[in-house]
Amino acid sequence: MKTYKNILVLVVLFSVAFSWAQQTPASVQKEAITIEGATAHLGNGTIIENSLIMFEEGALTFVGDAKMKIARKGKKINGTGKHIYPGFIAPTKALGLIEINAVRASKDEDEIGEFIPHVRSLIAYNAESKVVESMRPNGVLLAQITPQGGDISGTSSIVQLDAWNWEDAAVKVDDGIHLHWPSSYKFNRRGEDRGYKPNDTYQKTIAKITSFLQDSKAYGETVSKEENSPFKAMQGLYSGSQKLYIYADGEKEIIDAITLAENEGIKSIVLVGGYEAYKITDFLKQHNIPVLVQATHNRPKFEDEDYDLPYKLPKLLTDAGLLVGIQNAESENFQTRNLPFYAGQVAGQGLDKERALSLITRNTAKILGIDNMYGTLEVGKSATLFISEGDALDMRTNQLINAFIDGREISLETHQTELWKRYMNKYENE
Repeated sequence: MKTYKNILVLVVLFSVAFSWAQQTPASVQKEAITIEGATAHLGNGTIIENSLIMFEEGALTFVGDAKMKIARKGKKINGTGKHIYPGFIAPTKALGLIEINAVRASKDEDEIGEFIPHVRSLIAYNAESKVVESMRPNGVLLAQITPQGGDISGTSSIVQLDAWNWEDAAVKVDDGIHLHWPSSYKFNRRGEDRGYKPNDTYQKTIAKITSFLQDSKAYGETVSKEENSPFKAMQGLYSGSQKLYIYADGEKEIIDAITLAENEGIKSIVLVGGYEAYKITDFLKQHNIPVLVQATHNRPKFEDEDYDLPYKLPKLLTDAGLLVGIQNAESENFQTRNLPFYAGQVAGQGLDKERALSLITRNTAKILGIDNMYGTLEVGKSATLFISEGDALDMRTNQLINAFIDGREISLETHQTELWKRYMNKYENE
């Protein structure tokens, strides 16, 4: 009887979660589209006040001033008073891997083991996820789908967020491996010794990571070898075809992790988190390390820090000459839809608005290695963009009216927009 009740509860939960059908993915672009009169934010720091944007067969064919005497083609959209942006890019997220945090059966972001680089997130990606669908109305159109957990948690892939399945969604397959570096300190919550204390297992964990990296490298250098899936999955790090994303926040941890990775022959490294990266910008510049900073809507971690450190951290790193993007905390998957407002927060700290925009467009595209097609509005690149009623970095005016992925006009309806319309009608009619 108890088993029957448990099954019934799960059925009810999933019925509620999936009571709204996902919007049907858009079909391939069939005619040219011309958008004229909007303010175009190209993502590379440039603004065109009265723009003319044209694209066909999924690619941008013209980006320039509307005064240009050039034939307009296909379907025409009047963008007067509106704003155009490249699609926002969300890195290091478990989108499509977690549906309901409280329902274990809907969570597929982690696997058993501490060193599991051979676990591929892409094949577990749920293109019909309601969480994924909720990203699009805020302009988040691309994401790096990333496994979580363990020391080396697995292999990520980059997808576009309007697809029938993971094969259709894939933009860049198996782009990187994700290493979660241990902390040299741990927080003791009990007794008189409450507070931060040295982590006794720090060096032990590093020794395990070092051994795994060395064994992986040796595996790749061996001519005759038995199949070893974890070691085989690491080989792209040594050839340069994959990036190593290192999750570390402390000054010591960042230096230790990057030094070890480089000593072991890993060619391309990205720092994720980097809470104290502003203290060692010279080191990061010397080693050419880009940084994916955690979301700005956070409080400082320590009592003696500036109250606004999380707000201004991306600006501090950008001003120091580093390549910076913004990501969201691992545990806040659903909050990824607020990505544009994290960039807006940095603009509020004094960073030029267009440079703030690049933190979630061009810069992130460069860091992920997809800037040849995404991240900016340039002729020849993918027509992945959207039109907003106002400033897309401001939650008051981020109101999308059209969005396109690879030239396909996608639906902006979700279960959340349906609820919004439902209750707006209720109160407007009272």
